[in-house]
Amino acid sequence: QLQASGGGLVQAGGSLRLSCAASGRSFRDWDMAWLRQAPGKEREFVAAMRYSGGTTRYADSVKGRFTISRDNAKNMVYLQMNSLTPDDTAVYYCASTPRVALSGLEAASSYYYWGQGTLVTVSS
Repeated sequence: QLQASGGGLVQAGGSLRLSCAASGRSFRDWDMAWLRQAPGKEREFVAAMRYSGGTTRYADSVKGRFTISRDNAKNMVYLQMNSLTPDDTAVYYCASTPRVALSGLEAASSYYYWGQGTLVTVSS
């Protein structure tokens, strides 16, 4: 089970930190990701981190602004979002999957488990 939190309303240029709490004993064996869905748009990949924490992937639109991290001791994954723009407005979901091929990290279809989503609204 995944529980995302930390969303809210922020002005353009501001920052937010999303958190995702995972339950289960196998967290350290899961690849984790953040994906988002803006109103009227399809769900899109944002960031992912391998189970070991050694490999990360980011969508081009968030590179240099967002950072994914995880704490395997606490079963937590985070998404630090800086320099937010109105285009970042979306519902953000955390998702997990057992170890997947590196080529699958950026595919929404790779993830089996999804949290309920947390809304991020960036005002101009």
